[in-house]
Amino acid sequence: MTDYSTALVLGAVVCYLIAMLSFAVDISALGGHAPQRKVRRAANIGLALSWLGVGLHLVGLVTRGLAAGRVPWANMYEFSLTFALVAMLGFLVINRKRDIRYLGVFVSFLAVAVLFVAFWHLFVEADGVQPILDSYWLVVHVSVAAGSTGVFSIAAAASALQLIQHRQSRRTAATKQPARVAAGSGGDVVEDAAVPPQPTTFVGRVMAHVPDVESLERFAYRLNAVAFVGWTLTLVAGAIWAEAAWGRPWGWDPKETWTLVIWLIYAAYLHVRATVGWTINRFAWFGLVGFVALLANFYVVNIFFPGNHSYSGL
Repeated sequence: MTDYSTALVLGAVVCYLIAMLSFAVDISALGGHAPQRKVRRAANIGLALSWLGVGLHLVGLVTRGLAAGRVPWANMYEFSLTFALVAMLGFLVINRKRDIRYLGVFVSFLAVAVLFVAFWHLFVEADGVQPILDSYWLVVHVSVAAGSTGVFSIAAAASALQLIQHRQSRRTAATKQPARVAAGSGGDVVEDAAVPPQPTTFVGRVMAHVPDVESLERFAYRLNAVAFVGWTLTLVAGAIWAEAAWGRPWGWDPKETWTLVIWLIYAAYLHVRATVGWTINRFAWFGLVGFVALLANFYVVNIFFPGNHSYSGL
């Protein structure tokens, strides 16, 4: 079963990698000089391969659980598989409601990178769990954490794209020049008739097909709000599990502390988003800081900071 799981997830990685290249080709077409086609074949190929990859990924995760005789998210390798699956599946499900193919390169790249690190640095053989982990809270606590991380990942991709769009919008605004336009039968000249400039750079032509800054910011905000609810449940479930396992709900373990730090960052982000009149690109930076803290919690704290959660890396 372990070998089948590994082969299936590796197949998913190949699908995601080719999908990423397809989405990149689609973006290259958007930035080209040729007229745009209504049917974006490269993007649709990327979507089809992403769905195929998700199918292989899901079956691989299930067979991993069957091989271990438990839910397949008890260590860093399995957590990586789970949250990469949530990120890709979330992207595909949302795309059925609204066209977000422009995020395909970002999300598929993240999935490939996460699975690459998982296979070559975090892989462990499928096995049972330590007695302290043998609890139904493993199902609740870790699954919700993985799901929230996947949704935070999509929001971070949208925030990164928002910052690129913001930069491009400023460049476009700076290139606007008044045009001299002849008006009226007397041949009078109007000096202030602004003619919207056409983007001349590759990035400019690509970003012309991406939603505006405000739309991207609202999209990232909604995803972060949903993921924040899940992260709150993660924090609460972890405290209840700690009480049952260690006889105390909170002990300032490095993992517990960083989980709280992440919660505080996103709580502050949601608060200032609702109350403070910042420019919207500052909210994007705020959300990205939270995502970097999330990655640090997983890849740095789990590995380099000993504590009660150190077994999660085994």
